Amino acid sequence: MIKMMEVDEVIGKLENLSYEEALAYWISGEKEEAKLYKELAERARALGLGESIVKVFEKLSKDSQRHAEELTKIFRESFSREPKTDVPPVEVLPVLSKFERADQIKEVLEAAMESELTAHKVYRILAEKVKDEKLKELYLKLAEVEKNHYEALKGEYEKLGD
Repeated sequence: MIKMMEVDEVIGKLENLSYEEALAYWISGEKEEAKLYKELAERARALGLGESIVKVFEKLSKDSQRHAEELTKIFRESFSREPKTDVPPVEVLPVLSKFERADQIKEVLEAAMESELTAHKVYRILAEKVKDEKLKELYLKLAEVEKNHYEALKGEYEKLGD
């Protein structure tokens, strides 16, 4: 779980990034998310949790992979090099280690939802703080992507009931 101090720390690092650095950061985060959701889908399938949850994890993985590929293309065209960043992604949490039994799916979804909401908040705050209009637009897009991920996870969580 990301603590508020860690969120402040991440905001501190991200608010000083250039557009180029922020774009590289986003690409890295999307790649990490793609891996995480792919592994969650595989784990959910292995635990027999049903196609609905597996499909949501697979969709989030594919969405993240597609975003990473699109952004990498933009990055290469803009900066004539490969993207690289040292800032760890805010939305990827170590939830896999907590997902070993089928009865843990609610906790995994809660952690993933919290992660996406935290990322959404971080990007909204950054959009308000930065002066560069291109960066502001980038962070607003990121916030929207994370909000959509949250909504997809929330839908599955609500299907589980109590």
